[in-house]
Amino acid sequence: MALDSFTIETNGGGTLVATFNRPDKMNAMDRAFFHDLIDLMEHCDADPSIDTCILTGSGKAFSAGGDFKTFQELTTISAIRRHLRLVYDAFHSVERAEVTVIAAVNGIAFGGGCELTIASDFAIASTAARFAFKEATVGLMPGYGVIRGPEIIGKRWTRRLAMTGETIDASTAAEIDLVQDVVAPEDLLESAEQLAARIRQNAPWGVRLAKQFINRNQGAPGIAESIEATALLFLTDDHRERVAAFFEGREG
Repeated sequence: MALDSFTIETNGGGTLVATFNRPDKMNAMDRAFFHDLIDLMEHCDADPSIDTCILTGSGKAFSAGGDFKTFQELTTISAIRRHLRLVYDAFHSVERAEVTVIAAVNGIAFGGGCELTIASDFAIASTAARFAFKEATVGLMPGYGVIRGPEIIGKRWTRRLAMTGETIDASTAAEIDLVQDVVAPEDLLESAEQLAARIRQNAPWGVRLAKQFINRNQGAPGIAESIEATALLFLTDDHRERVAAFFEGREG
């Protein structure tokens, strides 16, 4: 399987490791990434030899979030809505996948990187990992994060991250249940593989159906409203000025 956004490896034991491969861009998420993530989940579900997908990043980042270049290209409300629907569809593809999805967070997980951590079934963080919703710093909100965050980390921590834009370390992420384990960087992938192996010891259909029932109500309440609210934020002068300031290397 060839995907531009990932390098793919299989271990022959049922696990596929997909590594985000834009280290020079801190693995920022462009439109191709979201399409590829959907295709990746479909591929994993269609291949009977795969029962687990481990998502990780290359370089210093898991993912720094949305690609600002993509933001600049979103100039109309219809284009913004299409992009946001694609983003939600990509994260939902992780939730809906029959295979188990483990986020092995190797470094920075900001914005969409933090949201993808939430979407995954399990998350293991390197001690080097850092997490944040940075959308507020550029006049936006984490549209998926504000829907899913309260279910995973609670309302108070979702508010704190979404409204302050502050960064938390891996140990704090574990305390609020954003991740389940924190390990040394050199042990990250092995720990994810060990978790996959423990799950694999159980009856496969019991595992898959458990995931489907746990996630059965995800994807409906609040999504349409979040898309509309986030789309309007993309059109504000505040957002456009802060993105322009980013590219010009000045304070927004």
